[in-house]
Amino acid sequence: MTAKMVAPSWMHEQITAEEYDSWSEEQCAGIEIVDGMVVVSPSASKRHNRLARILANALDGAAGPDWNADTDFDVRLQDVPLTNRRPDVVVYRADTIDVTPTRPEHILLVAEVVSPGSETTDRIVKVDQYAKAGIGFYWRIEQAVTGVPLVYTYVLDPATKTYREGDLFTGVVKVAAPFSVEIDLGQI
Repeated sequence: MTAKMVAPSWMHEQITAEEYDSWSEEQCAGIEIVDGMVVVSPSASKRHNRLARILANALDGAAGPDWNADTDFDVRLQDVPLTNRRPDVVVYRADTIDVTPTRPEHILLVAEVVSPGSETTDRIVKVDQYAKAGIGFYWRIEQAVTGVPLVYTYVLDPATKTYREGDLFTGVVKVAAPFSVEIDLGQI
């Protein structure tokens, strides 16, 4: 006799915003919803999580009273079809800390740490989704073989709802206004 794995029915049906909002935090952890369908991501590595946490802590410390930086929570990009993403780092307006769901207009910057298996999504798909949602800045952090992360920055062109490439940083990242911070990512 062998055990048969059966995926829950909600993994095969489109999810509405109302259905998703009724789920518990535990049900929502580790998944994203893209065009109404559940996308399960593998657990991130310790290096991935550490890099995201260091970046979030540095941004949070530099943000001042008007902005917060956090890791791993839902960002509602659109309601129909439902698209919820869980960026690795999010910088959002402090006065929206208790507003649920977090929407693009609450966000200044999202950052994704690229891991094996997320390359295409983080380099192409999410860039387009975040730009169309109107999020002003997108950072993509690549974990280079040398151990020193590469940080690719993108700035939104509001007229075209596309990102233009910004600066590329290695090792030390100098964050521009509204922040003033140097982040030594070389110590990861």
